[in-house]
Amino acid sequence: MKKRIIGFAVILIMYSLNTPVMIYSQDISLPSPSRKGGMPLMEALDARVSARLFSDKDLSLQQLSDLLWAAWGINREDGKRTAPSSHNRQEMDVYVTLRSGLYLYDAAACRLKQIHNRDIRALTGTQEFPATAPVNLVFVADLAKRGLKEGQQVTDTDKLSSWSNTGFMAQNVYLWCASEGLSCVIRAMVPRDKLAPEMELKPLQVIILAQSVGFPGE
Repeated sequence: MKKRIIGFAVILIMYSLNTPVMIYSQDISLPSPSRKGGMPLMEALDARVSARLFSDKDLSLQQLSDLLWAAWGINREDGKRTAPSSHNRQEMDVYVTLRSGLYLYDAAACRLKQIHNRDIRALTGTQEFPATAPVNLVFVADLAKRGLKEGQQVTDTDKLSSWSNTGFMAQNVYLWCASEGLSCVIRAMVPRDKLAPEMELKPLQVIILAQSVGFPGE
């Protein structure tokens, strides 16, 4: 027991030093996002690009926090976000697949809530690279927040706003990655019928798109 406590303390210390290591804990507390600095907007737009080659180096906790805040963080005291949502329903959730498991981003608490500890990165896409990209984001619309009831048929019209919201969030990720010198790519080729059960989603939770993020590979 003493060895486990010491090992856990070492992991926490290493992360506090901004060192990427394997995560063994359950929920992950994130540092506050860095909300200043970065590349000027026009330079970030100029550098924005899709890339599909990733190294296996893990992002630090600070980078994860900044990445997720850029995508869907809270940027005002009234709880509104870095990306718009129709009628401010905020039906979007960002799930994060890491080698240590599946997590749900909790922007208010600045943490990753662990759903389970299985590595399901390979299931987030039909191509090979998602399996080894250090981070795969999965954008999920909770249509119950849009007023749908379980058992109702979900139409493309029901999902239209959520697709638009996901586009805003994904572009935020692109610009943050450009500023940080990281690679990313948005992906529609997602085996949703296989992935949704592995994510333990409810019937009204719909996978929209996925996005791979990591250090550039060769």
